[in-house]
Amino acid sequence: MSKKLQAIRGMHDVLPDKTPVWQRLEKAMFEVCQQYGYSEIRMPLVESTDLFCRSIGEVTDIVEKEMYTFEDRNGDSLSLRPEGTASCVRAGLEHGLFYNQTQRLWYQGPMFRHERPQKGRYRQFHQIGIECFGMAGAEIEAEIILMSYRLWKKLGLSTELALEINSLGTSDERLRYKEVLVEFFNQHIDQLDEDSKRRLTSNPLRILDSKNPAMQALIESAPQLINSIGEASRLHFEKLQRYLTDAGVSFVHNPRLVRGLDYYSHTVFEWVTSSLGAQGTVCAGGRYDGLIEQLGGKQTPAVGLAMGVERLVLLLEQHELPLMAPLAYIVHQGAAGEAYSLQLAEKLRDQLPDEGIVLHCGDASLKSQFKKADKTGAKLAIIIGEQEIEQNQVAIKFLRERKEQLQLPQEQLISFLKNNP
Repeated sequence: MSKKLQAIRGMHDVLPDKTPVWQRLEKAMFEVCQQYGYSEIRMPLVESTDLFCRSIGEVTDIVEKEMYTFEDRNGDSLSLRPEGTASCVRAGLEHGLFYNQTQRLWYQGPMFRHERPQKGRYRQFHQIGIECFGMAGAEIEAEIILMSYRLWKKLGLSTELALEINSLGTSDERLRYKEVLVEFFNQHIDQLDEDSKRRLTSNPLRILDSKNPAMQALIESAPQLINSIGEASRLHFEKLQRYLTDAGVSFVHNPRLVRGLDYYSHTVFEWVTSSLGAQGTVCAGGRYDGLIEQLGGKQTPAVGLAMGVERLVLLLEQHELPLMAPLAYIVHQGAAGEAYSLQLAEKLRDQLPDEGIVLHCGDASLKSQFKKADKTGAKLAIIIGEQEIEQNQVAIKFLRERKEQLQLPQEQLISFLKNNP
């Protein structure tokens, strides 16, 4: 007996009853990006493994444990992309997008990480990303935060998400802070778990991200990065806070919010929720001025964010969403009715491009067709039979309201539908 075919663990189908929520999110994001003048970029799913080793780092969990990596037939090491920023930077370098110009870009699509699947955290997951290049000030950081805030308002999620921000200072300031942090944790080495002991030599800032309850008191007593940054970095951070305050965006300064990668500098931020349990971060971003140079380009200021689509969908599903249903379902009788209905459906779609018009296809009784019409959620059923064709009329049955069935001249149908959206 052959093995039952099913999706790979941690990689999920999005079925038709779920896609309207995804479409709502994607449409809202597209509209916000249009408002702010951002251009969409689309990168391949597969990249050279070296791209992620050079950008994310060979000693990170992503590269060491989580990437889907394989050799192709030429013997080249390739990987499914685990995140979008490195791919976006590679595309910009390859096609000369950064030379003496600024760029405001956005993208969406699947990413891949081999980790233990759980709610809101999958092996194939989807991200929407924003990346800005060539702008060094706090105003572009404020802009992408305000973009995300506008998206939350558009989706009705603004009261469910809280903004946390921090400053990492410059790369030199963060390097000095790492030394202070390593010295502190070495003095308390017996209180570190095995994961933190490993990170102490490879990525000490990530110890501050630990979710181990036994270590929280120690982490709280550790030196804060904000005390290691200089005056220019402090003024940069204060300017960002002022921009956000003036725009009416509430935030919390979280001194433990860090990034473990060396190319990050100055601002980092996260939008978090308490509604999704452990997977509470739905959007994270920051400035990464060192990445383009790290990948072989000239030093270029850059800032971006990435939001988890599945986590946002989970939040949206907790709300009562309006039903995305067609306006009308066309039912018909006889060969003449079937042929006429096909042409009528096309005519209605021409005249009502924003409305859904569903045509019944195949043989079925009127009773069966009405059942299918009701199942689509359509507001109206348009009935075409031999009598309607002979009399140049259509019948209208209301599927969602207690109203008498109507008989209309065919030339009045479009006007009637426009007035009954």
